[in-house]
Parts: sequence; C-alpha cells; structure tokens
Amino acid sequence: MRDTLLMALYAFAGAAASGLAGAAVLRLIRRRSLTASLTVVAAVGVVAMLSGTLAVAWAMFLSPHDLSVVTTVVAMAAVVSLATALLLGRWVVARSHELALAARSFGDGGTFAAPDGPATAELDALGRELAATSARLAESRERERALETSRRELVAWISHDLRTPLAGLRAMSEALEDGVAADPGRYLRQMRTEVERLNDMVGDLFELSRIHAGTLPLSPSRISLYDLVGDALAGVDPLAREHGVRLVGDRVEPVPVEVDGKEMSRVLGNLLVNAIRRTPSDGTVAVAAERTGEGVLLSVTDGCGGIPEEDLPRVFDTGWRGSDARTPPAGAGLGLAIVRGIVEAHEGRATVRNIPGGCRFEVTLPAAP
Repeated sequence: MRDTLLMALYAFAGAAASGLAGAAVLRLIRRRSLTASLTVVAAVGVVAMLSGTLAVAWAMFLSPHDLSVVTTVVAMAAVVSLATALLLGRWVVARSHELALAARSFGDGGTFAAPDGPATAELDALGRELAATSARLAESRERERALETSRRELVAWISHDLRTPLAGLRAMSEALEDGVAADPGRYLRQMRTEVERLNDMVGDLFELSRIHAGTLPLSPSRISLYDLVGDALAGVDPLAREHGVRLVGDRVEPVPVEVDGKEMSRVLGNLLVNAIRRTPSDGTVAVAAERTGEGVLLSVTDGCGGIPEEDLPRVFDTGWRGSDARTPPAGAGLGLAIVRGIVEAHEGRATVRNIPGGCRFEVTLPAAP
C-alpha cells in the first residue's frame, strides 16, 4: 500500500510539473493560432505521462533497458499525438478561415452563405448564428432604403405643399396691398384657410418628429371606446355631410381601454377623415369596436374601392398618399404615419386590408385590466 502511494505521488508530481509548464506556455501563446494551442495540449499530455513514468521508474530503480523501452513507447505516443493535434488544428483553422471569409461578404453588403463541408458543433452553431444575423441585416438594409425613399418623397412633397399656399398668400396679399382685389373679404377668408392649412401641416410634422424621436408624451387614462368613437364621429360629421358620406357606428362595444384620449382621438380623426375623403358620395364609412383574444380591435371601413396590393405595405409609410395628387384633399401623406406612430406608442398595432368595395383599417390595442 505504501509503495502504491509513493508511486502515485511521484507520478502526480511529474505530471503536475508538466501541466504547470504547459499552462504557462498556453498563456504566452494565447493570441496565436489554435494549431499551436492544440499542439501544446497534446505535448503536455505526453510529457506529463513521460515525466510521471520516469519519476516512478527512477523510484523503482528500473534497469536501463526497461527504462529505454518505456521511453521509446512514450516517444512514439508523443509523435502520434502531436501529428493528430497538428492535423486537427489545421482543419479547425481552415474552417475558421472559410467562416471568416463568408462573414466578410455580408459585412460588405452581401449575404452570408455558410461554407460547405463538415464542421465542429461550435463552428456550425456560429455559422447558423451568422446566417440569422445576415438575414436581419438584409431586412434592416431594405427597411432603411424604404425609409430613405419615404423621406425623400416627403421632403419633395412637403416642399411643394408649402410653396403652393405660400405663393397664393403672397399673391393675395400683394393684391390687397395694391388695392386691386375685387372682393377683399373673399381674399381674407381664403388667406385664413391657407394659413390654417399651413398650421395643420406644421403641426403634423412636429407630431411626426416627436413620434420618430420617441419623445411623444402620453397621459393614459381609462376610457370607454364607445365615448371615444362617439366624440370622433361627432367631430367629422360636418365633413361627412359635405361629401355626402353616411357615418355608421352602431357596432361599437363599450370596451374600456388605457390610452391617451387626446392622441387616440387624433388617430380616429385621421382614419375617419381619410376614409370620408376617399369614399364617393352616397357611400358609407363604418366604425366598429370589439374585444378580441389579442385585446381591443377598433376598425374603420370605407368605400374607396380598395388599395393596390403592391401599395398595401406602404400605406403607413411617411409621405404615402395613395395618388400622385399634391393638392387638397391629398394632404401631405403624414396622417396614416402619425396613426401608426401613436398606436405603436400605446403598444398596439395598426394594419390595413382590402375588402369588397373598399378597405378596412384596424387598430389593435391592449385591453384595460
């Protein structure tokens, strides 16, 4: 028993010395290739076995012949271990290099394609993660291009929308100043209309800038959708009468919601005004509200005849108008973008889909507890 303990002690001492030396070498070459680290690990294993064997052999006073036999066996094992470590290291390094080249391609704006051939589980998992990241980057680039296109269109359209009333105001003010206005009262009323239009446009731009900056202030309170829809319908009733459009709101459930009343009134107002202006005379604009499994669903249905399928994904984009017209009632293309921003600020979702004869805008909000 005592001899066994002594042999174990000598073997452990020799192996521990080799392990400490190997750890020191690994620390020194930690920034080098993985091949070098694998070689050191293989060498540590062989040297640890050799040093332990030699320590035990010295303690047991083995003959020189027996000692040479043991040393030869360990040396052959060392050669095989080192060769295996080098082959494994070169294979892993080659796979890592291929993965780095593939990753560089989607970093430069391309797409990631994982290298063919077998790989370790870790490299395979890294490849799948890079492929997922590449897909997200592609979506982000596409979304950024769409937003940039919307911004450019918005700048062009807003510039036109601002110049048109300003030019009219200038012409009417010059006519009044020169005393050549045939009906000064009509000119003043028209000037006030244009000023109000400019004021609304600037207000929409300010609201949209706060939404995009994430600084839209909200003061949520518990409100019944029945009251919210009733107030909105009353507000747009004169416009509906002017366009000969019938308003229907008899499918509104008194469902409570936690929202900012002022901002949600703006959402409903924008949706209703948009629906009334797009619905022909003798048409109908219907509002409905109900509780669903996802929360509260508020919908506005019009008779616009439908939106082209290719335009449906852009309906809520900044600057989208649905037509090339730049005169009233086309607007500046900000109303629906503001709708989506306010709804998302309430942790809701705004969507649109075509129905027979028109389209249906749907706003989903979290139900009040």
